Amino acid sequence: MKLHNLQPAPGSKGREKRIGRGEGSGHGGTSTRGHKGAQSRSGYSRKIGFEGGQMPIQRRLPKFGFNNINRVEYVAVNVNRLQKLAETKNISVIDREVLISERIISKNELVKILGTGELTVKIDVTADAFSKSAIEKIEKAGGKVTTI
Repeated sequence: MKLHNLQPAPGSKGREKRIGRGEGSGHGGTSTRGHKGAQSRSGYSRKIGFEGGQMPIQRRLPKFGFNNINRVEYVAVNVNRLQKLAETKNISVIDREVLISERIISKNELVKILGTGELTVKIDVTADAFSKSAIEKIEKAGGKVTTI
């Protein structure tokens, strides 16, 4: 053991300084809060987005457009992806559980099947919504469409 190898025992150095415990601690007096002002007082809490009196960014930037709170968002899954899934995994029934297990959607997302691509495999598909072309292609291939 030499001087350059010395180090404190494991677990002996992790504790933070105890602030506001008298002058002997080195953090007495104002307890590292500085002098006067709102931040030096107990019970102070800054508003969300407060920028020190400067006009906050959410008030500086212009607002425009309309966000519909009733909008229903779907994850789009194309027919060619279902074709690939049916061929690789040898699946004839595709529903939410299959799509979730294949990580195509997460458990809280809604699915809409769209008609891009070709479908040659007979599959039964269960989803939240379908496009007309997707229904056409699935039924043309001999499959069945079920809307949840």
